[in-house]
Formats: sequence, C-alpha cells, structure tokens
Amino acid sequence: MPKILHASERFGDLAKSHHKVLVVLQWSGGNDGLNTIIPIQNDIYYKTRPTIAIKSQDALRLQDDVALNPHLPFLKALYDEGSLAILNNVGYENPNRSHFRSMDIWQSASQSDEVWQTGWIGRFLDKHASINKQRALALEVDDTLSLALKGQHEKALASLDLQRLHRNTQQSYLKAIDQVHHQLHQRHHEKPVDYLYQTMASTLQQVDYLYKNSHPIGQHTSYPSTGLGKSLKAISSLILSEVETKIYYVSIGSFDTHNNQNRRQELLFKQINSALQSFVNDLKANNRFRDVLICTFSEFGRRVAQNASNGTDHGTANNMFFISGGLHQPGLLNEMPDLNKLIEGDLIHQVDFKSVYATLLDRWLDTDYRPILKAKYPLLNFI
Repeated sequence: MPKILHASERFGDLAKSHHKVLVVLQWSGGNDGLNTIIPIQNDIYYKTRPTIAIKSQDALRLQDDVALNPHLPFLKALYDEGSLAILNNVGYENPNRSHFRSMDIWQSASQSDEVWQTGWIGRFLDKHASINKQRALALEVDDTLSLALKGQHEKALASLDLQRLHRNTQQSYLKAIDQVHHQLHQRHHEKPVDYLYQTMASTLQQVDYLYKNSHPIGQHTSYPSTGLGKSLKAISSLILSEVETKIYYVSIGSFDTHNNQNRRQELLFKQINSALQSFVNDLKANNRFRDVLICTFSEFGRRVAQNASNGTDHGTANNMFFISGGLHQPGLLNEMPDLNKLIEGDLIHQVDFKSVYATLLDRWLDTDYRPILKAKYPLLNFI
C-alpha cells in the first residue's frame, strides 16, 4: 500500500458557512524571537548579545523602540498596510525545553504536565464529523502527519504531492479491496478491521475530491522554487479552487540555532519572506486575502543571552505572527518582553498559546473551542 496518510473522514456544512481558511505555518526548531522582533533601544539586548544582536540601523523599524528582522521586508510591508498582527510573550506554564515535548504540548494544546494523544486540530475534526466522507476538512502539506491534526476518530490528510498521491490511490488493487470490503460489509455487517478499511476508503475519496478540484484557477503570481514556496502554491491552488478545506498546515525549519545563528535565520527568513509574498499577492489578486488567516508559531523561543558559538540555546516564550486582510486589530498586540525580569535567563510568558487557539477556533472557524481545548481561555481581539 502506498505511503499515504489518513484523512479527516467527514465534513458537513461547516466550510460553507463563512468560507474562511486558516493556514498554520510552523517554524520548527525554536525560532529566536528576540532577533525577529527586535528591542532596538534596549541596552540589555545588546549587552547580552554582543555579536549576534541585530543593529538598530539594519532593522526594519515598526515603532521607535521596536523593529523587525531585516530579512522580512514583506512582513514590514504587511505591517504598514494593517495586515500583520504580532503577539509577544506567548508560551505556557512550566515550559519544557525539549523540542519533541514542547512541540507535543503546542500541537496537542495540553498543559505541560499532561500527555495527550490527539491534537487541537484533530479534535476540531472529531467535533465536526458528518456523513459526508468526500471533503477533506484539513490538509497538511507534508509526507507525515503531525500530532496537531490527529483526532481520536478523525485525521487530516497529508501529502507533499497531491498529484502523485492521487496517482498512487488510483491503483486497481486498492479500489478492488475497497469494493470487496464494501460488499462484505453490506451483506454480513462484519467489523473485524472496519477502521482500516474505512480509513482507506475515506482517503481514496478525499484525495480524488481534492485532485479533481485543485486547479490553478486565477493564480496571478509566480512562486519561489523552495519547499515552502511549492507548498504555499499548492495551498493557494486549493483555496482559489473553492474546495471546502478549512485548515492547511505547513512547516519550515530548522530554527535550532545553537551556532552561527544569524546566517541560519537569514536563510530561513528569506525563504519565508519570498514564499509569503507570492502567497499573499495571489490571494489579493483573487479577492481572497480577507478570508484567509496565516498564523505562525514555534515550539519555544531562545535564551536571552547568546552562547559561545554565536548562537542561542533553547528558551521559553516567543512571538507569533497573524497575517490577513481581515484583522480587527493589526500591529503590535502587546508589550515587548521585559528583559529586566527573567527566570534563569529566560523570558516569562504573558499569553498562554491556548488563548490563541481558542480565538482561532471561536472567531475564525466559528466553533465552540471549549470541548476541543478542554478548558476555558480568554479570547484575544486580533480577529
């Protein structure tokens, strides 16, 4: 059987209600937030980072004392036009500095002392299951499925190449197995391995649906040939084709900059900047930018002080970006980190990331977040 990932099996009328789309862009590896949103008048920042601090004259000024990394000029343009919101000091209680554990916490939306086997988007899929098996509610552009998109009963579809995945799923023996199982189930109502067959059938249907409906309708811009550029081009094609997918998930990394940080961050930011520029321009040209929200996150930030290798080690709180033509509150949403108040050299989080998820679910995806996040959180006002 080809290497395909299980699909979110059922999707009713939810996508038709507001036709809004969420694109989650994961910055894997722990991006250094202080060299991303830069406190250009903070002496502590420059004292603790004598060789890797971004010089104020090089940074892209947002306010008198706040600037953006110089390799993100398109984000600066979005900020100036009111299409970018920046949230600082995002994290969680009792932060974990392990890549794997912290990413699990972010993707599952658990507390730091809990281990959950499902993700916040996966539980969204569970909540909105319906009898319609032909619509993929969520899609990850990757060849493996992240925990964030795994529910107890429903899972998102994942693929790096939809055309190749469709070609693989059209193999006759897969369709024959599906047909035989369907006939046996109708005759005998047998359920020994129903889950596996249902997953296969759902995957076949959803891949076929997405493939047949994914056309580069109206795409007005070229995309860079980077991995992220190709991924966002594929996502744009689906959005502009009016498929009913509500959530897209894509990753870039690694931001694990223990050494030679500035060069590594520069290369990644240039990829992000050019890919987002093409993606947003495409959405604008087709009057869809107001309906699409791009949200970025990383599993943790970096320590305030640089290390001996011109890099930074694993830290805690970080910033998040929100990009859309439909923001209610653009710009800097809260205060910059207080570098005078640290815990063992790390930033103190002020905003629980689960409040961000609650806001996305409630105000963008129009669903009750409480059964998904299993708790109540204050909502934010950027959307």
